[in-house]
Amino acid sequence: MPGAEDAVAAEKPSPARMYDYFLHGDNNFPVDREAGDAVIDQVGEVLTKDVVWENRRFLGRVVHHLAAEHGVRQFIDVGAGLPSMENTHQIARRSIPDARVAYVDLDPVVATHGKTLLTEEEQKITRLLTADLRDPLSIVDNPELADLIDFTQPVALLCVAVFHFITDEDDPHGIIRTFRERLAPGSFLALSHLNADESPDDEQDTMRAIYRNATSPMVFRTRAEIEALFNGFTLQAPGLVPTGHWRREGDTTRRMYGGLGRLG
Repeated sequence: MPGAEDAVAAEKPSPARMYDYFLHGDNNFPVDREAGDAVIDQVGEVLTKDVVWENRRFLGRVVHHLAAEHGVRQFIDVGAGLPSMENTHQIARRSIPDARVAYVDLDPVVATHGKTLLTEEEQKITRLLTADLRDPLSIVDNPELADLIDFTQPVALLCVAVFHFITDEDDPHGIIRTFRERLAPGSFLALSHLNADESPDDEQDTMRAIYRNATSPMVFRTRAEIEALFNGFTLQAPGLVPTGHWRREGDTTRRMYGGLGRLG
C-alpha cells in the first residue's frame, strides 16, 4: 500500500491508481477506490472485467510480439500506471533478457512504489520517470531516459489507455509528433483508446463526470479520430481493432480499440 507520506497528495483520484484498483491491486487510496466504485456502480463491471483486463492483455501481446518477432530491445511505456502482474519489462525480457524499459507516469506514486518491486539488476536497465505526457519534451529530453534509451535505434513507444486522458486542447497529434521526430526508422507506436462509436452516450457522460474530479479528465474519441493518432506510422495487421481482437480470436467488448504502427 502507499505510505503515509503519499496520502498528503491523494486529495483527488488518480487514473493510474484507479486502474490499479480495477486490476485488484493494492497501490491505491480510499479516494481512488471511491471513484472506482462509482464507475462500477454506474457503468457496471463490464468496464473492469472486460475493458480494463482486455487492455492489459493487449499490452502483453504487443510487447511479446515486438520483442519476440521484431527483436525490439527498447520500450518506453508512457502512462504506465502502477505495477501489476505481467509488466512490460517482464514480458519483453522473456525474449530479450537485456531489454531496456522506461516507465513514465504523471503520478509520482508510480515511480515511488514501482522501484520497490525491481531487483538491483533490473534497476540497471529499467527507469521509472515522473513526467507529464502533455509536455513530451520533459520525457524525450529527460537525462534519465537518455541514459537508458538510444534513439538512433528502434524503440517501441507504448501509449496504452493513456490518450483518452489527453484533451484536444493538449494537442495529442503534436505530442505524438514530438516522439515521432525522435524515433529511428523501424520504431513502433502501440496505442489503445476508448471508442466513442461503441460506448453508449449515457455511459460516456457518466465516465466524464466521474473523471472530471480526478487528476486527469476522460476523453472519448471516434474510431476515425483514434486512427488519425497513428499519422506518420503504418498500421500493422490486423489494423485498428477492439483490443481483445488484436492478434487474438474470440468474443470481446468493442469499447476500447488498439493498434500497432511502424515508423519508416
